[in-house]
Amino acid sequence: MNGHHDVHSDLHSEAGALPGEHPGRARNPVVKVRDLAWLEFEKPDLDDAEIFARAFGFTTALRTEAELHLRGTDPGSPCVLIRRGVRSRFIGPAFRAADSADLLRLAEVGGSSPAPLPETLSGYAVDLRDPNGLRVRVVADVGVLAELPAQQPLTINTWHDVARVGAVQRPPRAPARVQRLGHVVVQTTRYRQTLDWYLEHLGLIVSDFLYHGGRRERGPVMSFIRCDLGGTPTDHHTLALMLGPADKYVHSAYQVSDLDALAAGGEYLRENGFRRSWGIGRHIQGSQIFDYWRDPDGFMVEHFTDGDLFDNTLEPGWAPMTASGLSQWGPPVTKDFLGLAPVGAALRELRAFATALREDNEFDLHRLRGHLKVANS
Repeated sequence: MNGHHDVHSDLHSEAGALPGEHPGRARNPVVKVRDLAWLEFEKPDLDDAEIFARAFGFTTALRTEAELHLRGTDPGSPCVLIRRGVRSRFIGPAFRAADSADLLRLAEVGGSSPAPLPETLSGYAVDLRDPNGLRVRVVADVGVLAELPAQQPLTINTWHDVARVGAVQRPPRAPARVQRLGHVVVQTTRYRQTLDWYLEHLGLIVSDFLYHGGRRERGPVMSFIRCDLGGTPTDHHTLALMLGPADKYVHSAYQVSDLDALAAGGEYLRENGFRRSWGIGRHIQGSQIFDYWRDPDGFMVEHFTDGDLFDNTLEPGWAPMTASGLSQWGPPVTKDFLGLAPVGAALRELRAFATALREDNEFDLHRLRGHLKVANS
């Protein structure tokens, strides 16, 4: 033995990179964003959107005839901005810059000129387009909403650590109070180009790569990407990118206090007629306890708790991508989560396969076979 310790052993993924594989970070990024600020959507029915949002655990920060802002209990900006539109669509993410000087740097490499945000948000923004045409907004000096009373985690007894005596556990079957926005997952037909764009422009770094089993030499098809805050630990992923037959939003995730809040909140959603997509379980990459739901417009949203945190010293892990490998425990992954149900979603996926194979992108026949193998694993 040479005494070398593999930092990935029993830590967060199967193994580290092989020689010549993607390093998972840019040498000299334009800026290093600090976090996700919010996500922006358009929806035709703000009433339905607000009803679901309250059941999911958001607090309304602003409501007008044309706009809905949703927040968590943590101080900061709203988590989600929804504007009235003729159809439901994801507009794009907003990332928080370290300072306003970063906006000038991004403007010099193809972003718009820094422009003031509406008074309801304050601050300034630069808009960029990623290789898929998705609008990516970077903001600075935005207003800070005051902290709200948070849902406290339950006091838990373990065998040798008794913290609760003479009291019972009765978590209310009520909405789990969202604390903050955690991450967003986006699918792209130009995965490698898009990955490099986010690393080079926003200074994000990869926590984990996934590749199609038996095809590692063709490179990764998914990456879990975190912010680079130096020695300060941050979420395992703030953004996740995956190769697929269409450029689209996949899901977004919002932190709650603990497993009981997540589970009881899920029961509240179920009893109020909302549709679970997949859960409850615990992920492998990121380790979060998860529960996925569909809002009235079909967007997938996740409650999560107990996720991994890493500083910038951890190098990317590499692991094969399988459907069964998406969780350590929990029910089998559903067709709804994979986008293969209901029938309308499956038909859209088939049309996307046919379109992608006719166009110039990374989703070729080899990737299609790997994609189908994952879905059937």
